[in-house]
Amino acid sequence: MTYLLLFVTSLLSFSYVPEQRLLEATYLDSTEGQAQRRWDTVIPAKLDTFPRIQELEEVVVIDQAEMIRREESNNVELIKQDFIRENRSGSLMKSLERIPGISMIGIGSGASKPLIRGLGFNQVMVVENGLKHEGQQWGADHGLEVDQFAADQIQIIKGPASFKYGSDAIGGVIDIREKLAPAEDGFGGSVELGARSNNGWFGGSANVFYRKNNWFAEGRLTVADYGDFRVPTDSVFVYDFGVALHEGQVRNSAGQELDFSTRVGFLGKNFRNTLGVSRVSTKAGFFANAHGLEPRQVDTGLHDRSSRDILLPFQEVTHTKVINKVSYAAGKNFLQLDLGYQRNDRKEWSQYVNHGYMPAIYPAEMLYPSNQERAFDKEVFSINVKDEIFLDRHELGFGASGEYQHNDIGGWGFLIPAFQQYSYGFFAIDKYKLTPLWQLTAALRFDHSQIHVEEYQDWFPSVEDASQATEDDYLFRAEEFQRKFNSLVWSVGVNYNPGDLVLKANVGTSFRMPIAKELAANGVNYHYFRYERGNANLDPERSLQLDLGGELKKEKWLLSFSPFVNYFSNYIYLNPTAEMDVLYGAGNQVFNYTQAEVLRYGAELSALYQLNSKWSFELLGEYVYSEQKSGDKQGFTLPFSPPTSGIINATYKPLTEGFFSNPYFAVDFRATARQENIVPPEKVTPGYQLVNLRAGSAISVFGQEIQTDLQVQNLFNTRYLNHTSFYRLINLPEAGRNISVSLSYEF
Repeated sequence: MTYLLLFVTSLLSFSYVPEQRLLEATYLDSTEGQAQRRWDTVIPAKLDTFPRIQELEEVVVIDQAEMIRREESNNVELIKQDFIRENRSGSLMKSLERIPGISMIGIGSGASKPLIRGLGFNQVMVVENGLKHEGQQWGADHGLEVDQFAADQIQIIKGPASFKYGSDAIGGVIDIREKLAPAEDGFGGSVELGARSNNGWFGGSANVFYRKNNWFAEGRLTVADYGDFRVPTDSVFVYDFGVALHEGQVRNSAGQELDFSTRVGFLGKNFRNTLGVSRVSTKAGFFANAHGLEPRQVDTGLHDRSSRDILLPFQEVTHTKVINKVSYAAGKNFLQLDLGYQRNDRKEWSQYVNHGYMPAIYPAEMLYPSNQERAFDKEVFSINVKDEIFLDRHELGFGASGEYQHNDIGGWGFLIPAFQQYSYGFFAIDKYKLTPLWQLTAALRFDHSQIHVEEYQDWFPSVEDASQATEDDYLFRAEEFQRKFNSLVWSVGVNYNPGDLVLKANVGTSFRMPIAKELAANGVNYHYFRYERGNANLDPERSLQLDLGGELKKEKWLLSFSPFVNYFSNYIYLNPTAEMDVLYGAGNQVFNYTQAEVLRYGAELSALYQLNSKWSFELLGEYVYSEQKSGDKQGFTLPFSPPTSGIINATYKPLTEGFFSNPYFAVDFRATARQENIVPPEKVTPGYQLVNLRAGSAISVFGQEIQTDLQVQNLFNTRYLNHTSFYRLINLPEAGRNISVSLSYEF
């Protein structure tokens, strides 16, 4: 029996859980190889205290996802590699859209931003390999610079998680993890190839690894190239001007991607260290008829000559990361230290067009080329320290984090000024095993943040005759100032796990520091045809949320229900006004950042029925309601509020051997309700229904197994509008039918 116990607990994907639990195989801890660390260090220490002969009355084997749901009082989803592979889309965030409570702000084919229960941008934190991902994430047209092929598992926290992650986790967390280090000595790797019909996407990723004793090394290269995506319409209206789409293609939405990453590490029994370096580089066009230029002035003949060229306007983004992760186990303590450096270099290129008092001809003496509209260069230094202490009934966690950001700007266009920002925080968490069925969780966190915004003065005078301008005519768009913020948040949760039933509740506060754009924006956002103005007096967002969760698992049923209630005392949002800009935007409407009380509530539902060994059926649903309780938009909802949506799924997995193994066939019917709960200038979005297909199998070729996956998205080429899409503003429908094929081979 003892040997059986040792075997079961050593498996990476399972945990041994007797009445006195010995092992938590939490794969998504913040250090490489954590699935083994408690077995290697903590478990032997505990076993030494046991009698030499011990009878175990019951052995329960559960997988990681179920263990996380049982032990975390927040609503948590664990997404594994199979799900990512079977639902892979143009971006990693788009691949998660099938999960209840998760929706996307789509930006063409290759980029998207996550929304968790209707909150997004800087209200949702993306964590990659233990450190917060820091790009220019404040813009709806700014995708996440993450290599989707490098993601092995993803943990999604729905709802506030500031007590553990700090600011920007007020709406939830997307925690992305790469593969564990090789478990055995030797050489290996994988190759993945794919193609998509809608935009001619083709690309793939290859990685190799090598381990010798305690040392290992790994490298990955990812490439992708795609053309303009197609929509099921031949024309679209951009601000009341009809734009014809050549062969249904969204003009100039093509792109390219080139990523690489490498890591080396030492894996000792008590001490482990991994150093990783990655670089994600993308180049993607903006829809040429909807980028601040007059739609009728676009050279359609030039753009329509090829669907794969990338012409003005377009963006180039390079994101570099260096992460060093250290862990050390000593007795009942497990220490972790993460050090990180990131650089996000973003450039937006566009034809120079004068607005307001800008000169008609671009001056030759300018520091930037005439087609460089904007540039942002952010450098970030991060540190995370954590100590976990495992006692008989308590699992204690103490930690601290710090971050310094420096963001420079460039180009002839102005929206936000340069800034420097630093922050630090301290937290403590206690998971107390009250009885074998009851667990209590309590957390407390303090944070301090300070931002220094630099002044910015126009490079052109705001007068009709520039030759008569004085120094006072060169207006300051941003004044230099500093703001300091402090925040104290708490969280209390309870878990009750009687057999097949899991019940949980969590109540707590959360916060988010205002970002530079909200504090100091003062310019035209050409992507939206609007003038945005910040407010230097904004207070941090504060939230109080109650989360409930229930899960029932029977022989053929798995039912889950997760309701929540969320109250913001001072939600930050961009409020449209009656004012029109005349100095810089040629009459664009002015939007001001302001704050209001907001009440939100909703729920996610899932029901899985396993009819027999081959057939299963699934129902997924989500609902979110938001209402502003104060301010100019009292009674209205929040921007990008996702409509009620549901999926009915049928999956068939026949048992076969030989040439085909582990095949699957699945069909999803998605029904999305009409979204008429809007906030001006949003428009009502009609409801729609979609059918998506998935199929796949491992195929044996010359004794080698190749995993093959097929997707057909939007099977019937339905024309529909996505309320949370970036392009919803101009009534551009979503992509039409798309057939995707991917092949993956491990060696």
